[in-house]
Amino acid sequence: SSLLLKIHIRIHIHIRNATPTFKSKRSNAAANMNINRETLLRSAQSLCNDFANKEPLEKVLKNFSSSKEDKIVCFEHGLNHPSVPFLGREFRGREGAREYFELIASLLSYESMRFIEYFVDVENLAVSVQGDATFTWLGTKESWDEVFTYRLRFDADGKVTRYEVWADSLAAYLASTGQLGTK
Repeated sequence: SSLLLKIHIRIHIHIRNATPTFKSKRSNAAANMNINRETLLRSAQSLCNDFANKEPLEKVLKNFSSSKEDKIVCFEHGLNHPSVPFLGREFRGREGAREYFELIASLLSYESMRFIEYFVDVENLAVSVQGDATFTWLGTKESWDEVFTYRLRFDADGKVTRYEVWADSLAAYLASTGQLGTK
């Protein structure tokens, strides 16, 4: 019993005093770009607030990179299907981002959108955020409450280069086909 305690104490001390033996390949890149946690958080909040507040599309698009337009990707995870054409396909470049948001606006409306938890990853120039809202499929008027996650990647200026969404793609599909029922 005392031998196990000594071993446990030694292991615990060794682990607490250990120094990391590897570094992320991105850690130096992020440090050299003069971008910090606050900048990434403000940039993510700007995009999320603009979208939640239904700001004009041009204002939403100002959150996306202009120096790396060819790197911009909008992607909503899910099975690509004609009923939900924004799922499972990449929208590339600034014009692709425009097409994505125009498509969303033509098919869905939303109310009470809010963003709750932001997780900032300075080394990878990324922010993940959880949100919720009530969505309505315009063609069928079917609505559902949803919790979703965004993963945003940024350039050195704090502008979005990658916009990924994980949401309830089954609810969107069922609402699009009139099979969801009303809430």
